[in-house]
Amino acid sequence: MTDIVVLGSTNMDLVAYVEKAPQRGETVTGREFRTIPGGKGANQAIAAAHAGGTVSMIGAVGNDAFGARLRSSLEHSGVNTDHLRTVEFPSGTAHIVVDDEGGNAIVVVPGANGTVDHLAPGDEGLIASADALLLQLEIPLPAVVAGARAARAHGVRTILTPAPAQPLPPELLAATDLLVPNEHEATTLTGRTDPREAAAALLELVPEVVITLGAAGSLHAARGAEPFTVPAPQVAAVDSTGAGDTFVGSLAVALGEERPVREALAWAAAAAALSVQRPGASASMPYRSEIEKQYTS
Repeated sequence: MTDIVVLGSTNMDLVAYVEKAPQRGETVTGREFRTIPGGKGANQAIAAAHAGGTVSMIGAVGNDAFGARLRSSLEHSGVNTDHLRTVEFPSGTAHIVVDDEGGNAIVVVPGANGTVDHLAPGDEGLIASADALLLQLEIPLPAVVAGARAARAHGVRTILTPAPAQPLPPELLAATDLLVPNEHEATTLTGRTDPREAAAALLELVPEVVITLGAAGSLHAARGAEPFTVPAPQVAAVDSTGAGDTFVGSLAVALGEERPVREALAWAAAAAALSVQRPGASASMPYRSEIEKQYTS
């Protein structure tokens, strides 16, 4: 099995479902509200665990009801939480509006995640034992950089999701093996709106890039190789929240199993396609048997 460590955020997703998202100054009536465990770090951890990986989570939750539920959700999915700290801050929250086309708008309030600004004792040893370290940007950058450096020092593959999109410090890029932005994030990082142009620009910073293209699949680019796209299964989206995290978690498992890159991308796309057909983030993430069925169908 692939050993994966995730250093990142845990949030409680507060999700309102509406026909059409409100414009600035507008009030609309929603039809449903849910609280669903999420956060990009926890989402990727759960996705990887569901996909068949052995997963450990490094992060923080608050000493509150949300924190207890977030920890329980990870453990129920088979994620080891020995390195998930409990701190005297409110747990992180994400306030999400999902429209009838499956699109979403999100406001993240970091809470306890903001305390994860360094590696705690034992974290580097855990990272050193892994096949891959998954990183995102919903915790302070010093911890992300420290995690990436620890992974590089111990020969562990580092997979970075640059979200929320922001300028990336050179020391983080230098320790990143695979960068996985979506189209918006790739444009923010490079100023290029064409995915192939953005990928070419990103290859000046990191050795390998996968740009996720939503329903169009993904674009892979690596130094010394021709870029190629892998299509995604065509499905009716209900809620795209967490689809990118499902893709990354599943991709990490597939790459850890040494599947060819094109096959790994198609497998991850199958997982993401399943997730968008269900509401919620972590609640929508498919298990390995489901992914295999979707991939071979």
